[in-house]
Amino acid sequence: MANNPLAQHFRQPKIFVRLPSQGIYSKPGTIAGDVNAIPVYGMTGMDEIIMKTPDALLTGESNIRVIESCCPSIKNAKELSVIDTDLIFTAIRIATFGSNMEVEKTCKHCGELSDYTVDLNRLVEHFSNVKFANELVLDDLVIKMQPLTYEQSNDFGMRNFQLQQKFSQAQQLEDEKEQQRILNSLFDELGRMQNELYSLSIESVQTAKINVTERAYIDEWLANCDRSVFARIKDQFEKNRDLLMIPTFTLECSNCHEANDITITMDQTTFFEPA
Repeated sequence: MANNPLAQHFRQPKIFVRLPSQGIYSKPGTIAGDVNAIPVYGMTGMDEIIMKTPDALLTGESNIRVIESCCPSIKNAKELSVIDTDLIFTAIRIATFGSNMEVEKTCKHCGELSDYTVDLNRLVEHFSNVKFANELVLDDLVIKMQPLTYEQSNDFGMRNFQLQQKFSQAQQLEDEKEQQRILNSLFDELGRMQNELYSLSIESVQTAKINVTERAYIDEWLANCDRSVFARIKDQFEKNRDLLMIPTFTLECSNCHEANDITITMDQTTFFEPA
C-alpha cells in the first residue's frame, strides 16, 4: 500500500546472490533485475505457514510462493532453472535464520549422537559455481542441453513417487501372473517417463544442414536414435544432475574429535526450521 507509515519497518533484503544459470535458461519475464545480485529477503510469518501446508508442499506450490515472496525479482518461480533453485532455497534459509544450521548425526566412530554446525555459506559458494555443460558433440550432430525448470523437475518427482508406490503395491499381490502383468506395464511407464525426461533436457539438435528445435521431432529422433547416441545423452544428463547434488561436509565429532561426513537433506519441512 502506497504511503504506508509503517513502510520503513518492512523487511529488507538480507543477502544478495548470483544465479549460476545467469538467467540464460529462463523465459523472458521470469527474472527481473541483475542476475548477479538477486536480493533475498527473510520469510514472513505467512511464508512459514505456507511452507508447513502439506498439500502445497506436495504440489510444490508452497516453494513457488515462498521463492516469489522472498525474491521479488523472480517473477515466475515455476520457470526458474533447477540450477538456481537449491541456491535460492539456501539463501532464503540464511536470510531467515542465519548461516549456521544444526544437523544431528550419530558419530560413526564413537556412536555418540551429536549436533554438528554447518555453515550454509559454503552451500551458497558451491551452488554459485555450478557450471552446466550445455553442449554435446556427436559426430555430425551438436546437441544443445538445457536444465529442467523447477515446475518440470517437481512434476517428474511427483510422478516418480507415484510410480514407486504402484511398484510397491504390485509386489504385494499374491497372483503372480497379475503381478507380472502390472509390473511390466509399470516398467513401460517408467521407460517412457525417462525418455521424456531426457527429451526435455535437449534444447536443440543441430545437423550439418539445419538446427532442429521442434519438440515433436526431437522426441521422435530420441526414440529412434542409435543406442550409443542415447547412452551419451543419458551420461551427459546424469553428469549435469550430479553437479547439483548437495556436497558433503566433513566435520569433527565433539565427543571423540574424529571426522564425520555430514550431508544436508533439503527437505522443506525441516530445512526451514530455526537452528
